[in-house]
Amino acid sequence: MPDQGIRLDFQRRARLGIDEAVFAARKTPDQLAAILEEAGQRHATLLLTRLEPDQYAALSAEHKARLDYEPVSRTAFYGQAPLPAAAPQVAVVTAGASDVPVSREAVRTLNYHGEAGVEIADVGVAGLWRLLERVDELRRFPIVIVAAGMDAALPSVVAGLAPGLVIAVPTSVGYGVAQGGETALRAALTSCAPGVLVVNIDNGYGAACAALRALNVFGGKKGH
Repeated sequence: MPDQGIRLDFQRRARLGIDEAVFAARKTPDQLAAILEEAGQRHATLLLTRLEPDQYAALSAEHKARLDYEPVSRTAFYGQAPLPAAAPQVAVVTAGASDVPVSREAVRTLNYHGEAGVEIADVGVAGLWRLLERVDELRRFPIVIVAAGMDAALPSVVAGLAPGLVIAVPTSVGYGVAQGGETALRAALTSCAPGVLVVNIDNGYGAACAALRALNVFGGKKGH
C-alpha cells in the first residue's frame, strides 16, 4: 500500500492521559485501512470519530471484525477498549432526541477511556419539569456534559442547579436564526451561570476529553 501521509501519535496517552482519536471524516478507504493496519501491527487500540456508514462499509471484513462501530454516534473502537468503571462520574444530558448523536459521541469517547457516562435524555427547558425531576440525580455527579441546540438554554439552567463542572456542547439543531449551532454557541459562551465550560458546535468528543482531563487531574484517574 502506498504511503498515505499518516503519522499516528501512540504516545499521547502517556503525555496527556487520553489517546489520539482518528477523525475519519474525508479520509479515503485506503487511508483508513493504513491507519488500522498500523494500529494492528502495534497491538494498539484506536478511537475513530465521524466514521460514516459508507466508510465503514468500504472497510475489509478483517478490519470490520475488529471494530465496535456505532452508526448513531459515528464512532468506532478498534481493538478491545476497557470496560467502563463501575461508579460513573459523568452525566451526559441532552435537551432533545435530535441532540443524541452528539451526546453519544461524548459517551462513546468516555467509554473508550474506561469511564461510564450516565445518559439523561430529553430534558430540555421547553418541558422544564422533566429536568427538575432529575436534579437530585444530577447533583451527585462531579461532571455534567450538556448537549443542546436551538437557544442552548439548558447548560445555563443545569449550571444553576448542580454544583459540578458543567461542559456545554452547543449542537447544530434548530431552525433559521439558529444558524447551524452558532446561536447555541453564543448563548453558551454568554451564559449567566458562572464557570460553564463550552466546546465547539457538535463536539461531543471534545466535551468528553475535557471531562477526562478534569478526572485525570482531580479524580486520580489513570490511563489504561
